[in-house]
Amino acid sequence: MPSPAETILVVDHNVALHERARRELNGVKVVENESVQGLSGARNSGLAAATGRIAVFMDDDAEADPDWLSHLIAPYADVHVIATGGRVVAAWPERRPRWMPEEFDWVVGCSYRGLPETEADIRNPIGCSMSVRRDDALRAGGFRSEMGRVGAVPSGCEETDLAIRLGRLMRGSRIVYEPAATVRHHVAPARTRWSYFWSRCYREGISKAILARLEGSSRALASERTYALKVLPLGVLRGVGTALGGDLAGILRAAAIVGGLYVTALGYLAGEIQARRLPPADAGASAASRGASADSHRQEPK
Repeated sequence: MPSPAETILVVDHNVALHERARRELNGVKVVENESVQGLSGARNSGLAAATGRIAVFMDDDAEADPDWLSHLIAPYADVHVIATGGRVVAAWPERRPRWMPEEFDWVVGCSYRGLPETEADIRNPIGCSMSVRRDDALRAGGFRSEMGRVGAVPSGCEETDLAIRLGRLMRGSRIVYEPAATVRHHVAPARTRWSYFWSRCYREGISKAILARLEGSSRALASERTYALKVLPLGVLRGVGTALGGDLAGILRAAAIVGGLYVTALGYLAGEIQARRLPPADAGASAASRGASADSHRQEPK
């Protein structure tokens, strides 16, 4: 695996942890989150501190396969590739909960059933295993502070929002999913409970509503429509089928799919109310178009 030019650890508003990390971690650039608290602010602080052309992100509770980085950056041989994403495999504390459907592994920040099995263009990567052309990410405005996890509040969609804005920044750009670039995401025991499942689904619905307000529902919900209309019904049938075959937990998995979709929809309705204070999609798109007009296509590789 190629060695990274630099390794940056961003500490999110924790003075004691920041000082400890600076003392104990050799060869690591330790920086504080100088933006608002939360995942988006921390990632923006990392982007600002980085000096390389490609910025690679991984969560602090994940570990990469030995060839992860080489696979993740390989697609940049195509100058039209603006970002990449890898596969995120759940590392359960003991074993996978029998009621947990693979279609909802995004609840614990992992790749889920319905994603491509081979390299393919996608709308957005998963933040636990992703990379982006740093200058382009900064020019697009970085991650929005209105989105992303803050402490224990399991919000999301910050990667989707940035990916959509990156797509507007450069005509013909590509975001590539490379499942050979794999990380193992350790799932905390608290995230294997029904209570977390419902909470995460509800917050995802809220995040999707905010994203739809900012970027327009056609962009924000394009992948979700296919997921809801094709992937989830097949998952329900699969669960019922395995139950008829003797695995009674299949009924629980089918129920989790139906219930998860319902709770996510409730969150979306609640999020529409919250999102009314944000600028409408056409205003954001117009501003982004003006900012990108001078750099609508790439001439040279970075």
